[in-house]
Amino acid sequence: MVPKSKITFFERFEVDILSGKKTLTIRNEEEKDYQPNTQVNVYTYEQERWFCRLIILRVEPILFENLTIEHARQENMTLAELKTIIQEIYPGINQLYVIYYELVTP
Repeated sequence: MVPKSKITFFERFEVDILSGKKTLTIRNEEEKDYQPNTQVNVYTYEQERWFCRLIILRVEPILFENLTIEHARQENMTLAELKTIIQEIYPGINQLYVIYYELVTP
C-alpha cells in the first residue's frame, strides 16, 4: 500500500490546526490508511487550497460510543460537539479511526 500524501479538512478547522489546538482527526474506514511517520499535505475540503503539512503520528481504531472528552479536547471542542459533527459527517457509522498528527509547517 502506498502511503497517502494528502488529507483534507473543512475550512472551519484550519485555524485550530495551524495553532496546534487540533491534534487529531476522526475518520471512517475509507480514510484510515495513513502511515505513521509520513508527512501529508493538508488542503481545505471546500476549495482544495493547501495550507500546511502534518506528520502522522499514529492511527487507532475506535468505536463511536468510546469517544471521550480527551478526544474532544484534542479536536478543540466539547464531547457533545464532537459527537454531533461525527454523526453529521458519518451518519450511522460506528467504527471510526483516530488519526493523531503534529504540525510540520504552517
